[in-house]
Formats: sequence, structure tokens, C-alpha cells
Amino acid sequence: MRIDPRPLPATLPFLGELPPLLTRLYAARGVQSEAELDKSLARLIPFQQLKGIDAAVDLLVAALEQRQRILIVGDFDADGATASTVGVLGLRLLGAAHVDYLVPNRFEYGYGLTPEIVEVAMTREPQLLITVDNGISSVEGVAAAKRHGLKVLITDHHLPGDELPQADALVNPNQPGCEFPSKALAGVGVIFYVLMALRARLRSLGWYESKPQPNIGELLDLVALGSVADVVPLDANNRILVHQGLERIRAGRARPGIKAILEVAKREASRITSTDLGFIVGPRLNAAGRLDDMSLGIECLLTHDPALAREMAAQLDGMNQDRKSIEQGMQREALAQLKDLPVESMPFGLCLFDPEWHQGVIGILASRMKERYFRPTIAFADAGDGLLKGSGRSVQGFHIRDALSVVAAQHPDLIAKYGGHAMAAGLTLPQENFPLFAEAFDAEVRRQLREEDLTGRLLSDGTLAVEEFHLELARALRHAGPWGQHFPEPLFHGVFQLVEQRVVGERHLKVVLKTECGSVKLDGIAFGIDRDIWPNPTIKWVELAYKLDLNEFRGNETVQLMIAHIEPR
Repeated sequence: MRIDPRPLPATLPFLGELPPLLTRLYAARGVQSEAELDKSLARLIPFQQLKGIDAAVDLLVAALEQRQRILIVGDFDADGATASTVGVLGLRLLGAAHVDYLVPNRFEYGYGLTPEIVEVAMTREPQLLITVDNGISSVEGVAAAKRHGLKVLITDHHLPGDELPQADALVNPNQPGCEFPSKALAGVGVIFYVLMALRARLRSLGWYESKPQPNIGELLDLVALGSVADVVPLDANNRILVHQGLERIRAGRARPGIKAILEVAKREASRITSTDLGFIVGPRLNAAGRLDDMSLGIECLLTHDPALAREMAAQLDGMNQDRKSIEQGMQREALAQLKDLPVESMPFGLCLFDPEWHQGVIGILASRMKERYFRPTIAFADAGDGLLKGSGRSVQGFHIRDALSVVAAQHPDLIAKYGGHAMAAGLTLPQENFPLFAEAFDAEVRRQLREEDLTGRLLSDGTLAVEEFHLELARALRHAGPWGQHFPEPLFHGVFQLVEQRVVGERHLKVVLKTECGSVKLDGIAFGIDRDIWPNPTIKWVELAYKLDLNEFRGNETVQLMIAHIEPR
């Protein structure tokens, strides 16, 4: 693992009366003005800049006025679940008489608005279909819905293909011709923007002259959760949405379902950070869609009953434990496939398959293997009917969805379908095509990346002086975010004396350290360490990459180093 300095602009911007360290941290993350640090809702990009927003609102106003039956078709991940919940709750708040949702079971129907899902939807007798977090590639599904006489509103954030669906309205910041400055909205962010536009139209039509205007800000905890869990880049606009949602959760105003998931995970809502949304709440919510049916997750988020929310949160927690067990077994099998392969013979683009692997967990497996081997990875599972489903994760500098597009163009009959983002993608292909696809994917990765690109690399914000290891700085860093994708939490590095070391859990290393000069003693923890190396009483000095964090125990706060990388010196 290589630790490199995070690049800084030649001239630091003026960001107000901030401490020099915070100015440097923000500047290294692309902040150029003090205004970008304003996380008030007034700073959100106006919804009017979204292409298709007026047509979408026209459909929704007509649906509300005519008391139409509205059906939301979601996705089976945390972004899809929160987007479905925001759609249902938001439309009800704004006066919709009949709103329901449908989320495809990933094992029966796969992703998106397919013709098969349209047939299922028709049993609900909808008049307006709204997709959330999907639909931009659902050309056939939209056509099927139109043949049934339905109106269709697509809300999505995924990259479009060569052909757009012929929906009545389409809102997606990534569609051709959309000038919305932030292309990083999650699916839940897109539907929230549609609701903002609808409320503004209803206000102009006089809907709230004799009754209170609904507060759709009540949904921001869900927007924050879906945005962080979907790992979208936290640009200035997304940071506002996530910050505002976190503030609601910390103030005790979260949905009962989010409160219940935090309770079952033994996390204090008043201290929650964006990292907790991504690593604590998100995985428990995702577990339902990975192992069974995301409807349980959506119902947990929808319910107003705290007791029912706690019951469903406990079920989600149990599913997440099952998911971890399945994932660990799959990791062992994946490592066994690669253990005898010399590093110099390892593909640049990894493609892994086992007929027993679980469809719902291959995305996590791909992520784990990518983190271990530092190269784009696609894990495949048997999808039945002679097909494989793959889930891919990428490394910085390699756009995996575009790479699949190149492979599909070079080999027209190789991939049945694909889609995704720069850092994550999914695809389906006939099982007999797997060897050829693996070869073609590796060739495309080799075309774009060099061997030195496949080395683990951490970007450090520098070293901390001895006097900077204090609670005030740790608190300031925790609240200076929200941190996340493309706006990473500050990471520092340095050499420390290793005073104590012990393993907790199965693979976590608890350490006591002294600063290099020996004047300050610090606690630290490294998760998922290599048991072949640690603990080792002969190691007295270590080089760390770490985050300065807080540890609370029995009401007392102390500084703790969250260790991202540790190696002997």
C-alpha cells in the first residue's frame, strides 16, 4: 500500500475564518469558495434546471386532481428503498389519494421496469406509473406500460443507453440535454426534487390557501440515507441534502424505521455521522433486498408505529447477520480461486464465478475483492435459464459502465444487458460466454490502466502535530462534513510507537500508541487485519494511515485513531 499526499491547489482559497487545517482539508477536496460550505436548503440548485421537470409536474398535478391510482416502481437497494418511501410519503403529504409501491424481487424479475413487472403492476390497476432509481433503460417496459394505456413518469439517475424510453415525462440529471449542474443526485434525490417542484406548482395553484403547506423537509432523513448508501459523489448539492438529513436524525426527528435500525445497531442517533449511514444503517436495509424482498425494508421506513418499526428492524438485523455469513463463505471461495495465481499472471480485470454464489451478495463480494487486489472486479452468480448475473466494482480512473459499453460494441452478442455508473455496474450474459467475456473485460482494463494503477494507494492529508491530537479537533472534523464519496473523510499518516496490541472480535486489532516523540499516548483500532501478521509482540514501531475520531465509553469521550492502514517500521 502506497501513501501519497493529497494534492492541494497552488493557492488556498479564502473560506472565512476557518482554522488553517480545515481550510487545507476543504481546498484539497475542491472547495473554492466560502459559499460552498453553506449547507442551508436555500443553497440547493433550483429544481427548474432539471430537464423534464415541468412535464413531470403536469402529470402529477393531473393525477392529484383526478384522484388517480399512482404506483411507484422502485429498486431493491437502499437508494431504491428510500426513493420508494420518499415517493409514497411525499405524494401522500401533497394530497395524492391513492399511492402504492411495487419493488421487483431481484431473484424473480431482476432490475427495473421490465415488461414482466408491468404485468404484475397491472394487477394493482394503476393509472400512473412512476419509476424511482430505475427506468432510464426500460425501453421495453415503458412500451408495455403504454400499450396498457398507462401514463409513465421516469425518475432515475443512472446513465442512459443509446435509446431512451418513450415515457410521458423523464427526469434524470444524466439524460442528454439536461443542464442540471449536479449529475451526482441519487435516485432518492431525484424524486425529492420532483416533489419540491410539485409542491411549488400546487402552491401557485392555490392548494394551500386554506390549509397548511406540507413540509417535505420531513423526508430529508431518507434522502440522506439513500444518497450515502448509494455512494454517490458528495458534491456541494448532495452535501446539503445529507447534512440536512443528518441534522433531522441527530435532533430525534427521524422516521421510526431509521430510529429503530439505529437502536438495533446500538448507535446513538444524536451522534450519527454519514459514515454510520453508509456502514451501519445502509447494510441492514440492503440485506432485505439482497436475501429476500426489499418490501420489508420499505415497510420499515414507511411505518409510523415505533413498535412495528423495531420488530422489522430486528428482522433486518438478522438478515444482515445472515448476509455477512454468506459473504464470508463466498470470500473464502473467491480467494481460493486466486490463491495459486502469481501476481504477474493475475488479470487486470478480475471476473469471478461460482455456481453456488448468492445473487444478492455478489456486489459486496466484488467490492471486497476490488479492495484486496486493487483492480476492477466483476463477480457472477447463476441466474437460471443458462444466464449469469454479474455485479462489478471499479477503481479510480476506470469507468466500468463505459468499459462494458466498449466490450458490448466489440462483441455484439456477448452481453445480454448491462448498466450502471463509473464505479459500479451490473450485467447479464449467457453462461457459455463467461470465458470470452472475462478475456474481453481484462483486455479493456489493460487498454486503459497500467500496472502501477493497480497498486493500493491512499491519499493522506499530511501528519498531525503532537498538540493536534485533542478532542476539539476530533469533534471539528466529525462535524465538518458530511464526508463521503469524492469528499473523503480526512486521512492522516505518521509513525508511532506500538505500546500494546490485542485482537478483538475475530479480526480487529486494538492498539495503544505513543507519538513518535513519546509524549502523547493514544488508542487506536484497525478493522479486518491480517491474522498472519497481527498481533506480533516483536513489532515496536508502525506507520499508520488513520482518521482522527472520537470514542465514547460510559459518557466519557476520548480521542481514538481509526486505522485505515498499518505496517511495521
